[in-house]
Amino acid sequence: MATNTFASPSDAPIETRSIWQIWPLRFLVLFVVLVAVDAGSIIVPAWLTHSIGKHPDPTVLAIACAVSVILMVLSYRLLVRWTEKRSATELRAQNSVPLLIGGAAIGIALFCAVYAALAAYGAMSIKGFGTTDGLVIALALSAYSAVGEEIIFRGVVYRLFEEGFGTFVAIVLSGALFGLLHAFNPGATAVSTLAIALEAGILLAAAYAVTRSLWLPIGLHFGWNFTEGGIFSAAVSGGHMKGLINAPLSGPQILTGGAFGPEASIAAIGICMTAAVVMLVIAARRGEWKPLSFRFRTR
Repeated sequence: MATNTFASPSDAPIETRSIWQIWPLRFLVLFVVLVAVDAGSIIVPAWLTHSIGKHPDPTVLAIACAVSVILMVLSYRLLVRWTEKRSATELRAQNSVPLLIGGAAIGIALFCAVYAALAAYGAMSIKGFGTTDGLVIALALSAYSAVGEEIIFRGVVYRLFEEGFGTFVAIVLSGALFGLLHAFNPGATAVSTLAIALEAGILLAAAYAVTRSLWLPIGLHFGWNFTEGGIFSAAVSGGHMKGLINAPLSGPQILTGGAFGPEASIAAIGICMTAAVVMLVIAARRGEWKPLSFRFRTR
């Protein structure tokens, strides 16, 4: 009997006809689960320490943040394996250390450039040394927010929006959502929300696009936050930290960012947007710019 060499559509492997090809469904599952993991792993120990009448203990907080980081990475890997039937190459261990270090160096350099600009305008002055008391908390919270927010907003929101709509729409939508995430922080204003969307949302998406790895934006996010709060004692998205240097800001809110912190300053927007444009140009030259599309089934 002759062999039929033409396979019918129904003969296709079940993976190619999976409901997980519908990327909005994958987005919903990954987003909800990872937000729950991110919030739960930090809220529970914080509640336990407060429930016995204490302020959050730095050691307990550091352990909670470390557990959250591990859980977020493992959860993301497992969810990608389950829904996309692939390894999460964007979180592979290979080159993770140099990308983390490189990202942290970029974050530190960018924030120092912001403070140099503010000093040039007379909006920042160094009053001496601060304290080492807040270093553990600054390190822990910077790592926690960097890993959690980058996995959720670049690993899930940006990446899946890019699959469905292309790079430009993914940058705009993920940046807007990232700005809205910070809209309810202490001291937040319409200007600070827009600033976060532009300087952080676009910059961190560009850092992912240029490498297709989450480690670079994680390192950048960590380096920026730690330098801002742990070194210069500035408010980090409205949250105050004790840092190594006492460097208060003064002057108009457009320069200082007001109660929200220097992330809402015009200097931060200009410097970070410049860096983002450079990264996006590099990404486009590497062929990493995906054209506009409107697809709801991918992979």
